[in-house]
Order: sequence, then structure tokens, then C-alpha cells
Amino acid sequence: MLAAAVGGAALATADHQPTATAAGWQQTGWPMGGMHRVTLDNEADYLAQMVPHHQEAVEAAGQLRRSGRAEMRAMGASIVKTQTAEIATMKAWLAKWYPGRAAASYRPMMRDLSQLSGDALDRTFLEDMIGHHMAAVMMSQQLLMHGRSQHQEITGFARTVRDTQHAEIFQMQQYLTDWFDGRRRMPYGP
Repeated sequence: MLAAAVGGAALATADHQPTATAAGWQQTGWPMGGMHRVTLDNEADYLAQMVPHHQEAVEAAGQLRRSGRAEMRAMGASIVKTQTAEIATMKAWLAKWYPGRAAASYRPMMRDLSQLSGDALDRTFLEDMIGHHMAAVMMSQQLLMHGRSQHQEITGFARTVRDTQHAEIFQMQQYLTDWFDGRRRMPYGP
């Protein structure tokens, strides 16, 4: 299952497990209230949900321009660059294959970083983005596991999102350990 895919990250609690339904599958209980009851019956649902999910990541990562750590500024710039390009690609696919289908409504998963600085900015970003990335990894893995993509491009995209963000989760966990003694504040509960 996906818990192994995220390398043992504290994700596989009863509230975070995808559930099968007659109509498809759902993700429930995401951290910070985001992505509750996301139903992904097909690749159009995946794209429509992933666009605003990526947009939130781009906005949050942009705040890292203010970080005092070069590693955080570089991570932020990488997320902004990569996910901005992916948003454009997903929107193009939606327009080409699913005309009239817009990005889904979205409940934020991350806290507002705009008033934070220094360690508070870096730590809050890392804590929130780990859960945010876990959501994208799970959505992508579920799409792949259930064979819900009709276009090979989406299959490749979902693999890339899963694998890239999985690697970034490990890096962010390492930063938390190195800079904050591995103590992770859990704003959304254990």
C-alpha cells in the first residue's frame, strides 16, 4: 500500500486511508482540513483536483524567498518552477481532453506563511508541506493503482509527481531533523 511508498511517514492512520466506494475511491481526513472527501473516479478528477493543490504549493513555496537558509530558498524556487509548469500542462490537458472541466474547489491544507520569518517560516513550511506532498503522492498512487488514467501522458505525470514529491518528503524530514532536532509539531493532530 502507499504507506510503504511514503517510506513509513506517519500517514497510514485510520483517518488517512483511502476508502473504496461504489462510484470510485475517496481520500478523507487530510491534514489541515484540505482535500476532505476528494472523489477521484477518473483522470479528469485527478487533474481537476491536482491543479489547485499545486497552486497552493506554488504560493507557499514562493514565501521561501524570505528564508534565511539557502537550502530552503532553493527548495522553494524548485517547487515554484516545477509545479508552475505542471499546472500549465494539467490545464492544457483538461482543455484538450475535457473541455469545460475546470479546476475543482479546494480547501487549503497549509497555514498562512506570509507573516512568518526565520525558523518559524522554515519549520511551518516543512511541517505543512510534508502533509501536502503526502496528499499528492497518495492521489497519484491511487490513480495508478486503480488504472483510472485513459492517457499515457497522465500515467507518466502521476508517476513523476509521486516519485518527485516522495523524494522531497524525505529531504524535508531530514531538514526538520537537522535544524529542529527532529521534533515535528503536528498542528493537525498525531
